[in-house]
Amino acid sequence: MFKDLINDLNDHSIVEPDIFLDVPFVPSDERVIDTMLQLAQTGRKDILYDLGCGDGRIVIAAAKKYRCTSIGVELDPLRVADAMEQAGHAGVEYLVDFVEEDLFTADFSQATIVTLYLMDTINAILRPRLLQELRPGARIVSHAFDMGDWEADEILHVGGIKIYKWIVPAQVAGEWEWEGLDGTDYRLQLKQRYQDVSGKIWMNGKPALLTDLYLSGDCLELSAQADAASPVISSNLYFDHQELLSVEEVDEEA
Repeated sequence: MFKDLINDLNDHSIVEPDIFLDVPFVPSDERVIDTMLQLAQTGRKDILYDLGCGDGRIVIAAAKKYRCTSIGVELDPLRVADAMEQAGHAGVEYLVDFVEEDLFTADFSQATIVTLYLMDTINAILRPRLLQELRPGARIVSHAFDMGDWEADEILHVGGIKIYKWIVPAQVAGEWEWEGLDGTDYRLQLKQRYQDVSGKIWMNGKPALLTDLYLSGDCLELSAQADAASPVISSNLYFDHQELLSVEEVDEEA
């Protein structure tokens, strides 16, 4: 496939199409790339997508250091050809793939990690798709540019450059019901804005106290009391695609 691509690029009889790139290619240096991959907690089981991958250096670094499957999405065919060549030189061509496609239409739904070095306006356009199409718990890491009013879960500084990390939150807004281990019936109403949640809880049909509420990825941690004199019950609720999968009561003394 790579040889065919090079042959096509060398065929001067082919009329080069007009390509309008959304973001100019500016490569990330190795220290920034290492920080991005560490911040994403990259591991062998991850599937990494780099949107607007340029010459593929983030994709290749992830495959080489962490041995994870890595895919680069790039509109410029010359950059794609260069990336494939560099992957071969690095000996990771069996772990990587490069897709010549517009990052606004590319399918990245299987990603557990998405890396970006775009612009804030492009990030804002991508934000709804990232939130809707990635599974809860997927990590997004951006070099230099934020996501507007979606606040990052973590920010690191490398030589004056900000590296942002977001964990895709489950969609938990709505009403949820379950039965506790002791037979208590719980009803929880939640409002959500990105990873920030607020709500009300009822226990056995009576209003109760919601003392703690924290959402990270697919897990909602909550603590509740029937009243101020009652013991605190802590639970972890696990979600996927607006569905409550399971509830785990937490022993605070464990």
